[in-house]
Amino acid sequence: MFIEPYLKGGRGSIEVICGSMFSGKTEELIRRLKRVKIAKLKAEIFKPTIDIRYDEVNIVSHDTNYIHSTPVDSSQKILLLAKDVDVVGIDEAQFFDAEIGNVCEQLALRGIRVIVAGLDMDYTGKPFGQVPNLLAIADYITKLHAICVKCGNIANISYRKIAEDKQLILGEKDIYEPRCRICAQLNV
Repeated sequence: MFIEPYLKGGRGSIEVICGSMFSGKTEELIRRLKRVKIAKLKAEIFKPTIDIRYDEVNIVSHDTNYIHSTPVDSSQKILLLAKDVDVVGIDEAQFFDAEIGNVCEQLALRGIRVIVAGLDMDYTGKPFGQVPNLLAIADYITKLHAICVKCGNIANISYRKIAEDKQLILGEKDIYEPRCRICAQLNV
């Protein structure tokens, strides 16, 4: 169970919510950010401009819950736009550039609570983007799991249903499904 690190006047921190697709990462990010708003803290929320699957501006979960965000094309823009805030939320961290870890660290050093969500592995089960580096510097880590659509066990792989070797392909249930490592390897 995750315990909020602080509500008001705390030190900066980095929280990472990771897992496979369909595990509830964005849902958890939205839940935490809504609690921030209830606490009357000032928050800025960001997502990469590349992610327009559900909406060009809002962060939207698979359950269609959403929260307003600012799309940015580089992590450095987060530093420029996150002024006079208590909390920064970042979704789809795996799509950001190599500076996202430094950006999160700089925000935390300013006393800002940073909440980041992203895929920790790609469709092959290999570390994805900058999320592994974020996990290394995180103060709090929440790893979420989906349910394997083949066997019903815990899933940690975002299995790609189409034959394409490119690491980055945006998609939803039409292209990906959650699988456990055994069902992903068996390709059943």
